Formats: sequence, structure tokens, C-alpha cells
Amino acid sequence: MANVEREILGWDEFGGAVRELAATVHGSGFAPDIVVAIARGGLLLAGAIAYALDVKSCGALNAEFYTGVDERLDEPIILAPMLDEESMRGKRVLLVDDVSDSGRTLAMVLALLVRAGAEVRTVCLYSKPATVLEPDYVWRKTSRWIAFPWSSLPPVTA
Repeated sequence: MANVEREILGWDEFGGAVRELAATVHGSGFAPDIVVAIARGGLLLAGAIAYALDVKSCGALNAEFYTGVDERLDEPIILAPMLDEESMRGKRVLLVDDVSDSGRTLAMVLALLVRAGAEVRTVCLYSKPATVLEPDYVWRKTSRWIAFPWSSLPPVTA
């Protein structure tokens, strides 16, 4: 991992990115009723965007795909607790994740929300060239491994 070219995102830059993304969403005319994060990566961005757009209703759906640096499951999976799909019917949902790398997790959750009857737009800090789903709103595109400020240090274990 030492020789992997990285995109480094700091906290200050994250704050600016949130404001830019929120302004882009607002400028597009899409006014979400609810902001839904794909946890864990989308949690901080979703909360910050919800504040920036003054959206009080927030939710999260737990998904797992990556198990390590460039290590992933065969397919993304949804983890408990599950999102209340019934409450999504007829809502305008802003679906948030940190990065659309392969795009498979974003596509899976988007399909779930659309099946539940929501009108959905997607937003990510980053998208990568090989994604199968380009977000409706994206701050930056990169092919590099991304070091996010919330996950760049190892877990606290002692």
C-alpha cells in the first residue's frame, strides 16, 4: 500500500466540498425530503449535506462491499438494520456515499429505493473511471486510492 498513489482529502477540504455539492444540488432544483447515507462511508457526508441543505430527515442503509484496500466481496450486501422502505414511497431522496468506485453498491441501493417508490438522486465526493453508476452530483473524479480524514488512521483498539 505504501507505493499506491493516493488522493488525500483533509477535513478543511471536506468542508468546502460539502458546500460545493450542496450548492450544486440546490442549483439543480432537486429538493430532497430525506437524505440517506450508505453506511459507513457516506455517513459524514450525508449529515453535512443534510445540514447544508436544511434537510431534517436523515437515514442510513448499511452496506458492505470493500473488506480492505482493494479487497472486496463478490457482490455488495445489505447489512442489518434495514432501511424502512415503506417510508421512502413518494419521497425525494438524496442518496449519499463517499465514492462511486465500482458503482455497484450505489447501483444496488439506488435500485432498492426506486423499487420502494422513491424519486432518487445520487451524490458522492468522488467517482472513479470504472464506475458502473456515475452519481448525479460528484465533487471530484479520480483513479487514485482515496484517503478520507475519517478512515486514514487505524481503528482505536486500546
